[in-house]
Amino acid sequence: MAVFVPTLIFTACGEGLTGPVDRHTVPPPLSAAPVLARTTACQSGSAGGFPCDGVDLVARMTAGALRPGRVATHVNDVWGWTDPQTGVEYALVGRDDGLSIVDLSIPHAPRPIAFLASHTGSSIWRDMKVHADHAYVVADNIAGHGMQILDLTRLRGLTEFTELEADARYARVSAVHNLAINEETGFAYAVGSNGGGDTCGGGLHMINLSNPQRPSFAGCHAAQGTGRQGRGYTHDVQCVVYRGPDDAYAGREICVGSNQTAITVSDVTDKANPRTLSTGAYADYGYVHQGWLSEDQRYFYQNDELDELNNRVSRTRMLVWDLADLDDPILVAEHLGPTGAIDHNLYVHGDLIYHSNYAFGVRVLDISDPARPVERGFFDTVAGHDNATWDGSWSTYPWFESGLFVVTSWDEGLFVLRLQQ
Repeated sequence: MAVFVPTLIFTACGEGLTGPVDRHTVPPPLSAAPVLARTTACQSGSAGGFPCDGVDLVARMTAGALRPGRVATHVNDVWGWTDPQTGVEYALVGRDDGLSIVDLSIPHAPRPIAFLASHTGSSIWRDMKVHADHAYVVADNIAGHGMQILDLTRLRGLTEFTELEADARYARVSAVHNLAINEETGFAYAVGSNGGGDTCGGGLHMINLSNPQRPSFAGCHAAQGTGRQGRGYTHDVQCVVYRGPDDAYAGREICVGSNQTAITVSDVTDKANPRTLSTGAYADYGYVHQGWLSEDQRYFYQNDELDELNNRVSRTRMLVWDLADLDDPILVAEHLGPTGAIDHNLYVHGDLIYHSNYAFGVRVLDISDPARPVERGFFDTVAGHDNATWDGSWSTYPWFESGLFVVTSWDEGLFVLRLQQ
C-alpha cells in the first residue's frame, strides 16, 4: 500500500507514521500574544478582519494565550464541558504539548484556567472527550502516551491559571489517533491505536468507563477488509444507542466508523462478540475521514480529507449516507462547498452541521431537508486564502446551551463564535 500513499497523506491522517513528515512536525515560531477579547458582529462579509456570513465573532484567543508563559504551539482538536453545578462552560483545546482548558463564563473575555501537559512528547494530533465530568485525552505518534484522565470538577476551585497533573492514566493503549465516547453506555472507543499496547489492528479498542478513573479493557473490533491495509483501521467513529428507523437493531449499541476506504456499521452491544453489519464505499474516495449521524440516526454525514487535495473533486465535498437499513448503507447525495478547501471534522446539532474546512474555516449547513444540505453561514479563520492546504480550522464543538460554539484553527488559535438568528 505504501507505493501509492505519499508521506503527506500519512502526516495528515496518522496511520503508518514513520520516516519524514511535513512542515507541521516542526512548527514555525508563533507569537504568544494575549487574548484578543471582543464581540464583533459579522457585517458586510467581515468580523474582526475575518471573512464571514451569518456568524459573529464573540472572542478569539491566540495559540500562545492558551498556555501563558510557555512557548506557543499549534492547536488541534477541541471539545467542551459544562459544569453541572455552576453552569460554567469550558472549551477543551488540544495543543501540541497538551490540553488547555478555557473558562467561557464571560464569553467575550475567555480565559485559560488550566493546562494538562502531554504525558510524554509532543504531537500535532491530540483528541479529547468527556464522560461523567472527566476528560479523557489521547495523542498520536508518541508511543507510551496512553489515555490521560482528568477530573474536571477540580476546575471549580481555581481562580487563576493552574497546571494540573492527570488523576489517572489508562496504559493498555499507547499512541491513539482518535477517541469516541458513548456517554449513554459509558464505553470509550480508542481508534487508530499504534505504537504498542493493544492496538486492536487500529480498529475499535473498547474501554469500560463505569469507574471513571479506573477504566478496564472491554474488547477489540476491526472491520476486516477496510482501511488501506485491509485490517480494519478506523480513523474516527461515532457510537450510539440506536433509536433509528431500522427496527431490527433498536436499543443496540451501534458504531459508525470512518475507515480510510469505507464507512463501517458495527453492532458492539456484546463487547465479547462485536460484529460488522455492513460497509459503504465509493469509487473516488481520497480518505474516508470522519462523520456524524443526524439526530434521528437515519443519515450519516461524512467528510473525505484527501479528495480535494488529490483532485478527485473540484470543491469541498461532504457525502450523505442513508442508513435506514443498517445492513445496506446507500450514498444518496454529495454536497459541494463554495471553495476547494480540504474538509475535516463535522458535527450535527439539531438541524445544523458545523463543519471545519481547514483554510476556509467553519461552515454551517442546514439539514432540515436531510439529503439536501443548504449553506447557512460560515466563518473563515484563515483570511488570506481558501486553498487545499492543512492550515486553518481543525474542529468545532457546537453543543453549549448558551448558543456559543468554539472552533480551533491551526495557527490562529481558538475562536468563540455565535450563529446569527
